[in-house]
Amino acid sequence: MSYDETALSARMEGVLNNLAQEFGGLRTGRASPNLLDAVEVQAYGSTMPISQIGSVSVPEARMLSVNIWDKQMVGAADKAIRNSGLGLNPVVDGTNLRIPIPPLNEERRRELTKIAGKYAESARIAVRNVRRDGMDQLKKMEKDGDISQDEQKFFEGDVQKLTDKFIKHIDESLKAKEAEIMQV
Repeated sequence: MSYDETALSARMEGVLNNLAQEFGGLRTGRASPNLLDAVEVQAYGSTMPISQIGSVSVPEARMLSVNIWDKQMVGAADKAIRNSGLGLNPVVDGTNLRIPIPPLNEERRRELTKIAGKYAESARIAVRNVRRDGMDQLKKMEKDGDISQDEQKFFEGDVQKLTDKFIKHIDESLKAKEAEIMQV
């Protein structure tokens, strides 16, 4: 058994990718296809992401368009978007759903920045959990005689530097997302 910093780094990178996906689902004043990622549609006897029953596009800055492939699913997709809590009201046009993105008011912007903060805190906790796993692995390796105490301390420093780097990246991502949300 040997210390594997790339595995820890990959796990922390996964946390960042997840955070980026969650941030993509937060509504700003502009349309983004990621906005509908969290919308689940009742289709064919189960729930599935809207991206599996149609294609999402952005024809203009404040408009989303969803082209539903099966015309029987248009009503279910419309209902799912309306009930998603995103504050969106689709306009049905044949098998297309046109979704105007209304401008955000100040109160809703503040709400969204709080949600973004919660997402970022969850990501920080996940990164710290990865750090803890790495530290535990190093302690076990030292106890088993695979590495010396000096090597353990050295590698623990590496794990901490890696953790600090990812926490900093999370903080920068949060700051950018908050600025994007608050932009009028």
